[in-house]
Amino acid sequence: MPLKALRLAIIVLLAPAWLLAADATSEIPLWPNGAPGFEARKGEKEVKTMQKNGEYTIKNVHNPSLTPFLPPKDKATGAAVVIAPGGGHRELWMMHEGVNEAKWLSDRGIAAFILKYRLAREAGSPYKIAEHALQDGQRALRLVRARAAEWGGDPHRVGMMGFSAGGEVTALVCNNFETEHPDATDPVERASSRPDFQALIYSGPQGIRGATVRKEMPPTFIVVGDQDNFAVPLTNHYLALRAAGVSAELHVYAKVGHGFGVRQSNSQRPSNSWIQRFEEFLGVQGMLK
Repeated sequence: MPLKALRLAIIVLLAPAWLLAADATSEIPLWPNGAPGFEARKGEKEVKTMQKNGEYTIKNVHNPSLTPFLPPKDKATGAAVVIAPGGGHRELWMMHEGVNEAKWLSDRGIAAFILKYRLAREAGSPYKIAEHALQDGQRALRLVRARAAEWGGDPHRVGMMGFSAGGEVTALVCNNFETEHPDATDPVERASSRPDFQALIYSGPQGIRGATVRKEMPPTFIVVGDQDNFAVPLTNHYLALRAAGVSAELHVYAKVGHGFGVRQSNSQRPSNSWIQRFEEFLGVQGMLK
């Protein structure tokens, strides 16, 4: 074997599995043995459904996971965001509320991790939003934070972004975060589940409507269309955050409905630029040092 090829082989063998998985956008289970209480279902296959426009949805999630999109080392800012796609807790829309954003962010030095969480409203589901989806969100934050050093990230700059139903998961995590558990036997559980920032992208009402807003909540970025039924609850949530002293930013796009995400087909619409405003928000919050 030529010397150059031998060196490359050695590098590949010695590289952390986390980094290799990230390069291949492989999934990382939140729990090695499966979700607590549902370990026996970890081997059940997810259901992927292709759409006519080239997008796809995922159902039947029983082994929740993260798919990492890591930036090149020379671009990495140290910031990371867990992305929770939407889909009414019945399915996950993976492209315009996940992959497109993850690629855009990683290209700009922000590590992104797409979360597949358990779906409480899928037919026959044994799960609950405020219990199991919340648990998945909390574990995702802990996992990224606990292993931040492996991808050159900063454990103090890990946040969460959620779309529609995924926004509900994000809001629930921010309302029910837990600090470090230094005595936990699982090293992941020792990390805090509190996001350092949150992004609620046309989030649903659960976790927002009627929630007690505390000053300890993380800086918040909110985006919604003015024709969306969630525009009023999200606007009220922004006002409640500001009243509590939480740094927050709100963008309401005119003549826009629900579910726009980031799509190539919307590239000429102002609402497609919200992700640039999100990057600016991270900069203002000191997350892109």
